[in-house]
Order: sequence, then structure tokens, then C-alpha cells
Amino acid sequence: MKTIGIITPGGDAPGMNAAIRAVVRIAHSRNCKILGFEKGWYGLLTESKKHLTPRAVGGIVQSGGTMLHTLRCLPFKTKEGIEKAANTLKSNNIEALIVIGGDGSFRGATELGTKSGIQMIGIPATIDNDVFGTDETIGFDTAANTAIGAIDKIRDTAISHERIFVVEVMGRKRGFLALHVGIGVGAEVILIPEQGYDIKKIVQVLNTNSKKGKQTAIIVAAEGVGDTGELAKEIAKHTGSEVRLSILGYAQRGGSPSGRSRLLASLFAEKAVDLMCNAQGNYIVGLTNGKIASIPMNQSIGAQKSIDPNMIQLAKQLSI
Repeated sequence: MKTIGIITPGGDAPGMNAAIRAVVRIAHSRNCKILGFEKGWYGLLTESKKHLTPRAVGGIVQSGGTMLHTLRCLPFKTKEGIEKAANTLKSNNIEALIVIGGDGSFRGATELGTKSGIQMIGIPATIDNDVFGTDETIGFDTAANTAIGAIDKIRDTAISHERIFVVEVMGRKRGFLALHVGIGVGAEVILIPEQGYDIKKIVQVLNTNSKKGKQTAIIVAAEGVGDTGELAKEIAKHTGSEVRLSILGYAQRGGSPSGRSRLLASLFAEKAVDLMCNAQGNYIVGLTNGKIASIPMNQSIGAQKSIDPNMIQLAKQLSI
């Protein structure tokens, strides 16, 4: 009987519980013992763990967040922390560790795998959708739907009061979520960290739209573009319009996962267990051109996922 571990370090994403559930049930059907380490990497440093059975993960597929919880763990980033984590895996006879998270989690897993010699398998789950090697991550669809639903409501108020709204969505470093959401809500302007912004060009777009008869506008901005409060003030000053700022915040990371996020969680989990059973460690699973696939973990963390320029062009064409 193989013993495998599951951990959810880093930020939570809707669908993580669905992934935990799927890993446990699929691995159990293949005669594996499963240990869930609690509170992210901290669980490996303190040996905070629980045995996971098919019944232990019942009723969580619809729940947001992670039943294993997660904490920031600075000690794990030290040499001593990595050694302690490696020793915990060895003392518990862990043969493979399934890491559910994003790019930062996989970087930590790569170091731990090198130190311990134990196979690491990554399941990408982050609302940022910024993991290289997969077209989509668990939680991205849910977060996008949450933001779109909120902005649709904001649009009603914007139209009623003939206002401009700047809506900040998550994305400190990458703009996948902002671009997807912006197209979905018909935003007049979409701002992403990869491109930055020019206030003069924003004002030009808004003024041009005003001359066409548009009395309102939605500007979707990823948090990584800068101070959106200051941006709203600048737009108001240059346009003479009423401008309001709405920051959607952590609501995007919570909530019941969409059907899409639950399905990806189950498909990714099946592939992860397959890799583990075939002793193919240090890989991440993902979705590539509609098919479930995998790539080496060091290849994933060593590259940056690119924004599709066609999506940017599409957004511009739709905003006229």
C-alpha cells in the first residue's frame, strides 16, 4: 500500500476541496493510504496531519476554500525548514506529495522534492490562472463568474447615474482574470499589469465614447496596475464625470466552485494519481488544447505564461 500526502499551500481557490476529494477517492480506489497535511507547509514543519478516507471528504465538493486550511509559512523558505519538511515526509513514509496550488507552491515543492528525493506532483489551483503548462487553473472560472456577476450589478448603477466605474479585480502580477472578466462584462477599458496604462489614452477613449452617446463606462483594472483610487481621481479630473471605485477583493477567492472548476479538479486529480502510480514525479498536470496533460514541474516554474494578444485585440474591438 502506497502512502501519499496532500497539501494546499498558498492562496485558496474555489475547487480545491473538489480536488482533495477527487484525489482521495481515486487514490483510495487504487489501494493508497492518504495523509492530508494541514495549514500548508506549516503542517509539514509541525506534523499537523489527518488521515483522509472517502468518507472524510464527503460533502465538500461544493465548498469553497480548502478543508486542509492554509497559512503563510516563512520558516519553510529556510534551509532548516526544507530539511524539517523533508524529514516529516520520510518519517511518515510518504512516497509522493500532491501539491494543490499555484506557481509559488510549485517552487516550494521543487525544492522539497530535490531535498527529500520524494516525487512531487502539482495540481494547479489559483484564480490568477498564471501557471505555465495549463490553459486553465482550478478556480479561475469561478472567480471570473463571481467578478462578472458583481460588475453586472455595478453596471446597472452606472447606467442609472451616468457614472464611470473603475472596478478593481485580483491580479497583482498578471492580468488573465482582468482580461477575461473585462471581455465578459463589456468593459470600455481593461487594464492589466503586463501593459500598464497611459491616463491620456484612457481619457481619450472615454471622451470618444461620450461623443458617440455613451454616458457611462466600466473600467476593469487588475490590482497590479497601481493605485486604482488615484486612477479614479485622475479620470474624474480629466473628464469632468462622476467616477466611482469598487474593489471586489477577496470575494473573488471564495464561494461555491462552478461546475467547470469542479470538473477540472476531478480531471486534474485523476491525472495526478495516474502520474503517482506510474512513479512519474516532479510534474504538474494541466489542460492543453482541451486535453489533460502534464509537464515537468521545473519547466512550469521556469517559464512565464503569456497573455494571448488576440484576447487583447478582441477586447479593443468590442469596446467601441
